[in-house]
Order: sequence, then C-alpha cells, then structure tokens
Amino acid sequence: MEDARVWEFERSLWTGGPETYEALIDEECLMVLPAQPYVFTAEQAIAAVEDTPRWSEVTFSEEQVVRPQEGLIVLSYRAEAKRSDRSYVAFCTSTIRRLAHDEWRVVQHQQTVPLTAG
Repeated sequence: MEDARVWEFERSLWTGGPETYEALIDEECLMVLPAQPYVFTAEQAIAAVEDTPRWSEVTFSEEQVVRPQEGLIVLSYRAEAKRSDRSYVAFCTSTIRRLAHDEWRVVQHQQTVPLTAG
C-alpha cells in the first residue's frame, strides 16, 4: 500500500464509525489508549467506538512510515483531532498487516497524550 493510501486508511479510523473499525481492525489487535481500561482488545475498541462521538476532522504531522518486511507497515505521527465539543492531541503508532492482496488490518495502535507543564 502506497503512503497516500496508508494515511487515508489511518484517517478513516479517526473519523469513521464502528463499521470502519469492524472492517479494518484485526481480531487480534491490541490498542493502548488514554482512557480506561487503557489496554483494549479489538472487541473492546470496537465497543468503545460505538459509544464515543467520532472526530469531525483530524490532521497528521510528523508522519513516518516504515516497512520492516513485506506486508507489514508501521506508522508514527502526531494527530490533532477536533469535533464540536473537543480538541485532542496525541502522538500515535499503528501497525498494519496485509492479510491478502489489498486487504489490510490494524494489529496494534497506541496513543500518547503529551504531558503539559502545570
């Protein structure tokens, strides 16, 4: 998958609903998110998306893409997401694996919210 499609794929996970997660999250996926229970299985992540308003827009910066082996893509980036009632910034990683020709699934995703001096 070329870089433009990788970022489109990743963006859809921020703005899409539960049907997007069901289609693109591997059943063996693990996610670390800044909300309880912090470590989510694929099933828990899909359930959480069903109960969470989706982001209306998201921009990525500091993007990096590596391909450590055929059929495996690792992303890192800074995300700035917005919706009517909230803004959010996190540093993220995602690992995507190819299951078949043009069939990709997320097997790992992690978000770190930067600490602010206070």
